[in-house]
Amino acid sequence: MPRAGLSTQAVVQAAVDVIDEHGIDALTLAAVATRCGVAAPSLYKHVGGLAELRTQVGVRVLNELADRFAAAAMGRSGRDAITALMHAYRAYVTAHPARYAAMPVDPLHHPELAAAGIRQLEVIQAALRPWRLDAAAQVHTIRRLRVIAHGFASLESAGGFGLPADLDETYRQLIDTFFDSLPAHP
Repeated sequence: MPRAGLSTQAVVQAAVDVIDEHGIDALTLAAVATRCGVAAPSLYKHVGGLAELRTQVGVRVLNELADRFAAAAMGRSGRDAITALMHAYRAYVTAHPARYAAMPVDPLHHPELAAAGIRQLEVIQAALRPWRLDAAAQVHTIRRLRVIAHGFASLESAGGFGLPADLDETYRQLIDTFFDSLPAHP
């Protein structure tokens, strides 16, 4: 019988806590079990093993990021929505770098992760709607946005910007460059 109070959500939260504190490489069933106060075999009542736990963590991170995107873009449109979304992306990665590293890079081709990955895409697609991009242009545009936000935030959170110039100004310039790559706003 599962331990009272222990659930799949609690196990996933414990895994996220381990990742946040010690990095993705520290995620083991033993570390999660210790955090939950149970023996490692007890976790199998809630997750099928480490691979499934990693998948569950991936779903959680994808959904958290999609929620941040949606909250940032809500009530905004056009350039304002995209700018807010890109700032939300950067803020999430810099606040949770280890957790972000647990997010699969290609969730759309994994049956258990696809729905959460699609949620992210739908928010970005909605924010890009005013540009009326065809399907191919939309894919390229979303890739550019992701490369800018992911690349910058990943480097920033890893301490990769050692020069003294203002990082916020650099990110603002990158966002401007992104908008320069778009067709004229209708």
